[in-house]
Amino acid sequence: MHDLRDRPAPLALRYPPADLLVVSGLPGSGKSTLLRRCARARVIDSQHVREQYQARLPARLPYALYRPLVRLSHYLRLRRALRAGGPLLVHDCGTLPWVRGWLARTAARQGRALHLVLLDVSPAEAAEGQAARGRRVSAYAFGRHRRATGRLRERLAGAGGPPAGCASAVVLDRAGALDLQDIEFTG
Repeated sequence: MHDLRDRPAPLALRYPPADLLVVSGLPGSGKSTLLRRCARARVIDSQHVREQYQARLPARLPYALYRPLVRLSHYLRLRRALRAGGPLLVHDCGTLPWVRGWLARTAARQGRALHLVLLDVSPAEAAEGQAARGRRVSAYAFGRHRRATGRLRERLAGAGGPPAGCASAVVLDRAGALDLQDIEFTG
């Protein structure tokens, strides 16, 4: 495990050419921003699916009503991307540990490795990040995310290495995430 909080982060993270990378952290921690700015491979992000549905559905329709459809579409898209092979970056909200387990098992069956990047920001920093994007998750949902991210952070600290199923783990704070310029999959 590489804990890069409170120290200079590298300009690039490099992974083997066909591997998978999960980027996890609180809502507002900067996962989507990091992926948009640094990814040099396909990105699977449930927010992309949500935005596609929002563009087609009436604005007055509450997200809670079509959230199950967004999740189903997202996981089907993720499944197709996994089957297609090649490098893949996955935006992970972190509240569903079975997703990382599924990704790790699938990667192992395919002879690939799963890697993890955790953006470790304070709840206040995450709330600021949400506000800057004009997005807010409910207090209930944010609490679930905080607990899940806390458990992942504790597992990383306690194990002294990557979580089960992950070949590597990198922990970045907000400054380190901002310093990072590339996430590459090279041979």
